[in-house]
Amino acid sequence: MKQAGNTLGAYQTHTNRPLLLVAAALCACVASVVLACFFGAFPVSLKDVTAILLHGAGLGALPAAAVDNPALSVVVLDLRLGRVVLSLLVGAALAVAGTVYQGLLRNPLADPFTLGVSSGAAFGASVAIFWGIGSVALPFFPAVGVLPAAALLGATTALAAVLMLGRVGGVMRRETLVLAGVVVSTFLSALISLVKSLDEESVASIVFWIMGSLQGRGWHEVMLFMPWFVLGMLPVIRFSRELDILSLGEVQARQLGMDAGRVRLWLLLGAGALTGVSVAVSGVIGFVGLVVPHLVRLLIGAEHRPLLAVSALTGGLLLLWSDVLARTLLSGGAELPVGVVTALLGGPFFCLLLRRKTGQSL
Repeated sequence: MKQAGNTLGAYQTHTNRPLLLVAAALCACVASVVLACFFGAFPVSLKDVTAILLHGAGLGALPAAAVDNPALSVVVLDLRLGRVVLSLLVGAALAVAGTVYQGLLRNPLADPFTLGVSSGAAFGASVAIFWGIGSVALPFFPAVGVLPAAALLGATTALAAVLMLGRVGGVMRRETLVLAGVVVSTFLSALISLVKSLDEESVASIVFWIMGSLQGRGWHEVMLFMPWFVLGMLPVIRFSRELDILSLGEVQARQLGMDAGRVRLWLLLGAGALTGVSVAVSGVIGFVGLVVPHLVRLLIGAEHRPLLAVSALTGGLLLLWSDVLARTLLSGGAELPVGVVTALLGGPFFCLLLRRKTGQSL
């Protein structure tokens, strides 16, 4: 009887763990948004930051310091908060896309850039920089420049090419998708190198953009990001249960009566949209979509609904604090590319994870 009670208690703890992690991650996100708005070259006290954010949410009055100096509200609400929200959303999108790719391709090393979507976005942005139109405003969306639009177009085109090349005999298989992604990514990387060699003056801008940065990003990029984020998340949420079956193998999925090809296509389109718009607004930021799903899977298991939720929140937190480090490590207002920070944080951590798994297999 005692053993049965212990077994039931362990099962309840395992079942409640995803809910507890989601609740903890949500609380951490709220606290992190407030704390992240405190860091920056312009000095604002944490008390004033909290009061300004509460006033912006309609929950309090402006602090005296912000009444005397209206620039405080502009810095906190217009500059820092928009960038913090964008980093949270981009991190969530990359982590969700990485979770989907790892489940679909049944490859723990898959990440949001496996299928060449990032290379397509980088090529589109490189062409816009090469032509000198990166800062030109879109005629139908003046708040956003041509650069993110070109990157998004390049990402969409690359994904379409991979889906076409990955279909053999009318069937889309994970092996051919990976090979098609490698081919498309390699070809586009060569084109990017060609663009850089044709115009040496644009090399610095192209390289800095490819390294990934949220410098100068804000609410305008959030407005561009949100529609694509919602469109990408819809099929991921809709087919999250089917993703559990697909991760077992296509034969098992067909035996259970599932249209594996249709479900895989929708999931690829959703993950591709999340990856493409993330790269379009922030450049290429690696390791978030690779490391976060691994870490969360170790904590709660491989069921994709809780895995997607916890990964999204954890990925948002990781990128948010990586961006805080990127804009505070250097003095004088200089910033590091956030992609460099995520690589420095994620690379050693992933090596430890890989070594741990290798040791267990031995």
